[in-house]
Amino acid sequence: MATVAAAIGVPQATATPTQVHPEGSKLVVLGDSFAANGFRFWADAEECLHGPTSWPTQLSELMGVSGTADFRDESCSGAAINATVGYSLVREAINADKAGAFGPRTELVAVQIGLNDSWGDLHNTTLWGSLLPCVFNLTDGCGLEAAEQGRLTDFRGVSGAHYAERIREVVQYIRYYAPQARIVLVGYPEFFPPQKDSVCVTVLGVGAYVQPRGEGLIAYFDRIDAAQREAAALLDIEFFDTRRSTRGHGLCTDDPWLNGLVDPRADAFGIPFHPSAHGDSVVAQGLYERFGR
Repeated sequence: MATVAAAIGVPQATATPTQVHPEGSKLVVLGDSFAANGFRFWADAEECLHGPTSWPTQLSELMGVSGTADFRDESCSGAAINATVGYSLVREAINADKAGAFGPRTELVAVQIGLNDSWGDLHNTTLWGSLLPCVFNLTDGCGLEAAEQGRLTDFRGVSGAHYAERIREVVQYIRYYAPQARIVLVGYPEFFPPQKDSVCVTVLGVGAYVQPRGEGLIAYFDRIDAAQREAAALLDIEFFDTRRSTRGHGLCTDDPWLNGLVDPRADAFGIPFHPSAHGDSVVAQGLYERFGR
């Protein structure tokens, strides 16, 4: 995988950001589909589609930079910190750099990524590769043993130190070329209520698919959340607690802010398991109030 140092260039002690970079965009977003929230079946694999109600789009409107060069959204569906195909965090940072997004005028860089990665040393299974063999497998379930058996991404390999090491180079690069920017690691929303063993998704707003053995999937979400918090502290950047902001509004709740399978209580035709327009508005507003004013 390419690194920022190799692909963009290692900052030199004699250089200053203004000597080698333009002024920069005020708001820059890097991330996966939870940021981009845009998708269509016939899309080109190289497209980064951004939903009209995604939290970066709504945040840009709140900050008054929508539709201008002061907003750069490089988030892409399917992106991972370390991606062998598709978009990686490094590739998104490179694209932002080429567009002149990082500079002394950059105020906020928000990053939401990591859920699509593989972790641990046993296998390369990712979350989305776990859906059929694990989440939708009523015979074997998605318990804690699923990670060792290769049916679930290995949540045991997730840690704050490991997460921090994976994103450290990009953070250092942003900090150098956008020295005034606040770098924020954006967490993921609450998917399921705490202290539950089962997981579910609503179907047509009237019923639900329930996986009674969901401890492994829940453990993965918990570990990603903890790792992001710890990584932010280790790298001296900020963390936005999306889980707290969306508490009580996950899948199969009375008032979901995540999309089920054609569930009109959220976005009937939104991407399943992803934030609804309202869920994204909560994140955008929270980020704006804390970092964007």
